[in-house]
Amino acid sequence: QVQLVESGGGLVQSGGSLRLSCAVSGIMIGYFNMAWYRQRPGHERESVATITANRLATYADAVKGRFTISRDHAKNMMYLEMANLKPEDTAVYYCNMRRPLANEDVGYWGQGTQVTVSS
Repeated sequence: QVQLVESGGGLVQSGGSLRLSCAVSGIMIGYFNMAWYRQRPGHERESVATITANRLATYADAVKGRFTISRDHAKNMMYLEMANLKPEDTAVYYCNMRRPLANEDVGYWGQGTQVTVSS
């Protein structure tokens, strides 16, 4: 059974930092693209960052320069370092696995971790 479990969310003041983790079990992540998504209140779920198996990263414009995505194949985990957080970063953050090349969702999602940024 494939499971993705996010952790590391919480309440932080504007300008603060958090590190999210995604622990994957039941499948090895080495072949897949990995991604962070978020769903802000009143908004659709949106892509935040994606990292390929060979660690090429892309970011949404809204987080570029502030967030860093990374992965550890030995630990079968993915991370999102978030710095200079803003109130508009408040959201539930989800990790996701995607096929390489086409970057299609393979249907595995975590339950999400809440990030709340106070002004």
